[in-house]
Amino acid sequence: MPERGLRSLLDGFTAGDPGETLPLRLLLAGMGRRAYGMLLFIATLPAFIPVPIGGAISGPLVVLIGLQLLWGRRRPWLPRSIASRGPQRHTLVRFDRMVSPWLARLERLVRPRLPEVLHYRASRLFTGLLLVLLGLLLALPIPLTNYLFGAILLLFALAMLERDGALMLVAWVGGSATVASFGLASGKLAAAVAPALDLLL
Repeated sequence: MPERGLRSLLDGFTAGDPGETLPLRLLLAGMGRRAYGMLLFIATLPAFIPVPIGGAISGPLVVLIGLQLLWGRRRPWLPRSIASRGPQRHTLVRFDRMVSPWLARLERLVRPRLPEVLHYRASRLFTGLLLVLLGLLLALPIPLTNYLFGAILLLFALAMLERDGALMLVAWVGGSATVASFGLASGKLAAAVAPALDLLL
């Protein structure tokens, strides 16, 4: 039986009591090797919620996922206190409505391919490193960036869920460019602020 795609999984999760909380252990059950993709997808959700702390919630979770990939864990581990929590069903419904048109277009292009991009240890390490860096950036209070970081992280999640190595390559390029751009901007900002701090001190 073919594995269910992301939109099919979302349809299954959004059916039911809107106020019901879906614990992460339930969302990850039976996902097998795709569990990292589903966990990353769920971890990215708060970044798209229009509240100031969305990135502060998503960022550390993304960093946790990236660290586990760097550690070489085959499946993600979550503390019991986090595994028992999760999004409410109405949050998934709202998010599904937001991204469904975009996913519908993207899923026409996404399919299992270039498996070596996902299977090599070096590939998983590079993915983990980028997720740690993107998670750290997402956690910072940088104005008007949550959607940008969230969109890139969704590419990673979709590539893992759909086992699409070509899409992972796109995510690598987007993630690397974003990290490099913000790293360069942060360096220039620090260089500009340093003389003023020296004067104050």
